[in-house]
Amino acid sequence: MKKNIGEILLEEGLINGDELGKALQEQAKTKERLASILVSLGYLSEEAMLKALSLQMGIPFINLRDYPKIPPVVDPPLSIKFLKQYKIVPLEKRDGILRAAMADPLDSFAVNGLQLAADCRIEPCLGRERDILSVIDQYYGGTVTMEKIIEGIEEKEMEVMPWGAEEEVEHLRDLAHEAPIINLVNLLITRAVEKRASDIHIEAFEDGLHIRYRIDGILHLTESPPKNLHPAIVSRIKIMAKLNIAERRLPQDGRIKLKVLGKDIDVRVSTVPMLYGEGIVMRLLDPTGIIGLDGLGFSANTRKLFEQLITRPYGMFLVTGPTGSGKTTTLYAALSMMNTREKKVITIEDPIEYYLEGVNQIQVKPKIGLTFADGLRSIVRQDPDIIMVGEIRDVETADIAIHAALTGHLVFSTLHTNDASGAVTRLKDMGAEGYLISSSLLGVLAQRLVRVICNKCKAPFTSGKEIVTEFGAEIGFQTYKGQGCEACDNTGYRGRTGIFELLLVNDDIRRLIVEKKGSDIIMQKAAELGMKTLRDDGWEKVRAGITTVDEIIRVTQAQE
Repeated sequence: MKKNIGEILLEEGLINGDELGKALQEQAKTKERLASILVSLGYLSEEAMLKALSLQMGIPFINLRDYPKIPPVVDPPLSIKFLKQYKIVPLEKRDGILRAAMADPLDSFAVNGLQLAADCRIEPCLGRERDILSVIDQYYGGTVTMEKIIEGIEEKEMEVMPWGAEEEVEHLRDLAHEAPIINLVNLLITRAVEKRASDIHIEAFEDGLHIRYRIDGILHLTESPPKNLHPAIVSRIKIMAKLNIAERRLPQDGRIKLKVLGKDIDVRVSTVPMLYGEGIVMRLLDPTGIIGLDGLGFSANTRKLFEQLITRPYGMFLVTGPTGSGKTTTLYAALSMMNTREKKVITIEDPIEYYLEGVNQIQVKPKIGLTFADGLRSIVRQDPDIIMVGEIRDVETADIAIHAALTGHLVFSTLHTNDASGAVTRLKDMGAEGYLISSSLLGVLAQRLVRVICNKCKAPFTSGKEIVTEFGAEIGFQTYKGQGCEACDNTGYRGRTGIFELLLVNDDIRRLIVEKKGSDIIMQKAAELGMKTLRDDGWEKVRAGITTVDEIIRVTQAQE
């Protein structure tokens, strides 16, 4: 810098000599920067001061209107905390150079830190501090809209080829690395995390592209991009999941690890060829979100019985329910409780949803012959104390699991049945012998997930005829209902909890199993012995104001 700021301001006629003299006197007392003092004394506007600093440093000044509508893609991504702390906004990355607006381009620590973080040379520009903080919030605070991203694609005149076009694969590969497409996919994932979605469904139909989020077990249609962007979106997700973007005839599965809104997220990606293009489902898993027994929703008595069963030295314990009913979450909670230095725990899963510290986990790989049955056969020879089998799917797996339970191992697994007693019938249908089932089975837990009433808009609700019909409650019985608010996205529900049906296999139940009685007889006997059905447990949660009658009816069926 050849001239100081005072000389430049005098030459430009922005201040006079008296004003400069007073500012210099103030600077001697406060040791602040001269330009800031001139602004605080009212001799100079902030914008004039910034333009003068731009001249002094020989770098451009960036007005608010000059910032791009969407942020450039910087790989590796920059920490939002770092950007806010040092008041930096990335503007453009090209040919190994990152242009960035900075409130203080002379801060060598900030420039060097940005250079290391972005792994490229830095070309600093001068920006107004409040503009930079506003743009950071706009870029990274959830205010980037799909409309802005689509505008960016149109402004760039990015040509999106239809499915089947010549040289399509290479074109889509290039397109998937363009900033607008990357930002569009990132926006879809960020919104899903903000809304607590468990899955993102991307589906192409004749009338357009549909994006749906599964929130608390229910699918919700959200704002969707134009259908012509579907090939580019699919290609971007495939590249992130390390899948083959040229293969569109066969289903593919992959995995992505991301950091979204400060949280580490594992994304399981499944692609399937559909009539109007590939359908994608992305399951979002929070590796730190393993729930303990306290968070499952057990009543005091059910939890006590559950803990007694899972602390037995050997035997088989099953959790049943449809897909998405939280079976794996319950087993992980049990394993977390049982996982100590004195016990060796081995699991075989398809897929491994969460990584448990201190637990030996095996991923099923049928393509190379590693099935549940083959893996379980090898696990037994590894001297485990506790074994978890992701799912019993065939008689071979069932037989090995039963024999492992009979030879001194505690075995956990899941089955797809509607109720607890149906697990016995399912094992028999697979070909397992009744006397072996009765000798090895400790208990069966059937479960469902119901939505919890939003606490922010929870209000009393007087029951109608449907409660009398379904549950035999008195007319006018008071329950609760969510009115719908911003916190619950106007659904009236926020979060989920479990309802449970725990079948204890005692001598009476064992006798019925050996006698090959049906699931209805076993269910009737268990109820006589004090077992609460799914509906009973659900009704207790309705009476406690946790959930609604509509939810219980939605996930359970009335017993004949």
